[in-house]
Amino acid sequence: MRIIVDADATPSLNLIENVAKKYNLDCVFICDDTHRIVSNYSKILTVSKGFQSVDMYLLNYIKDNDIVVTQDYGVATIALLKNCYVIHPKGYMFNQDNIDKLLMERHISSKLRRKNKHYGHIKARCKDDDERLVANLEKIIIDELN
Repeated sequence: MRIIVDADATPSLNLIENVAKKYNLDCVFICDDTHRIVSNYSKILTVSKGFQSVDMYLLNYIKDNDIVVTQDYGVATIALLKNCYVIHPKGYMFNQDNIDKLLMERHISSKLRRKNKHYGHIKARCKDDDERLVANLEKIIIDELN
């Protein structure tokens, strides 16, 4: 089990890395070459900037039972099909029971945006998100170890 992070758009890399250290897991941050990520613990994989270059690299890199941290629903869908655990940077779990609903909501939101209709907004990251992320990462790891 490894923690693989879509690091282009994931805040709180330090929280994820701290969980990886605590459980002695490999942690890999994948980003494009416009980002500068430095770590003394995690492996940093940098790919050339391009349309979905990080997503495609990540999807080819992951293996069964990896934990994937991403906010991309498409990446989440394929990672689930590859038998990975998938968690949003705000700590919400993606799974076979909720991914179809999330994809449909994204589709509807996209259609509304094209019509210049905006309903709601993205909430700013808060302490609860950080706590949920750490708690759910640890739950995945502990459940897998038992």
